[in-house]
Amino acid sequence: MSAQPTRWQRFLASNLWYSYRRSPVALLASLILLTCVICAVFAPQIAPHNPLDLATLNLMDATLPPAWMAEGSTKFLLGTDGYGRDILSALFYGARISLFIGLGSVLLSVVIGVSLGLLAGFVGGKVDGFIMRVCDVMLSFPSILVALLINGVGKTLFPDAGETLAFSVLILAIALTGWVQYARTVRGSTLVERNKEYVQAARVVGVGSLRIMRRHVLPNVLGPVLVIATLQVALAIITEATLSFLGVGVPPTSPSLGTLIRIGNEFLYSGHWWITIFPGLMLVLISLSVNLLGDWLRDALNPRLQ
Repeated sequence: MSAQPTRWQRFLASNLWYSYRRSPVALLASLILLTCVICAVFAPQIAPHNPLDLATLNLMDATLPPAWMAEGSTKFLLGTDGYGRDILSALFYGARISLFIGLGSVLLSVVIGVSLGLLAGFVGGKVDGFIMRVCDVMLSFPSILVALLINGVGKTLFPDAGETLAFSVLILAIALTGWVQYARTVRGSTLVERNKEYVQAARVVGVGSLRIMRRHVLPNVLGPVLVIATLQVALAIITEATLSFLGVGVPPTSPSLGTLIRIGNEFLYSGHWWITIFPGLMLVLISLSVNLLGDWLRDALNPRLQ
């Protein structure tokens, strides 16, 4: 009797892996995203300087152009900003903060949205109606305004908050504007799944509703959630960059890509274009690669396109 294939072997033999290998766009997007993630995660080891250490900054090195331009220095390959920080090192550290906030907010949105969507679709009745009306109210406000309001209230309540608390408030502000899509999607899928035979059989043998939702219904509704989450990562990063650009995002002592763009915008009209162009390019690369992967995943998981 032959041994059963492992999960990894089944994955390598799946249509999803075959579609990934045959998609040059997905491969290129993965390579770009992987490079950005490695640079962000290992920023303390890879970055040539530490832009967060104020003791190492020298105002005499401020607004130096990239190394290939006149007056540039090979010590700062992409130039420096108005504080003398190395742009290349600031990109690595800024991407680290942006990715952390983006992934953290999406994870929190998934937990809230999937939980409420499962509850609304499986229980139905007044619970379903109440949750959906809350979703309608949330959709009636622009997400960036809701994030600005929540983040502003957090800063008012905790004016002397440390970096950890400031990051937590920012993640919460972005997550509370992104859970609605998950809730509505999971609710629709749950309404279909709860009337199928396997759910009815589980009820007949006495399985509790909570266990049915967690063990049986949830795995069958996670496909669309995975696609939405992939696309929402890029949106969350852009939202964080927008808030930081407006000056209500992460603390200035720990600049994200949005903060770096805002700082560079002050020097843009004086000819120091590299201070804002390179952080903007980094933000575009991360967002575009994540969006391309999300588009591929949506097509790969769509049975109509198989």
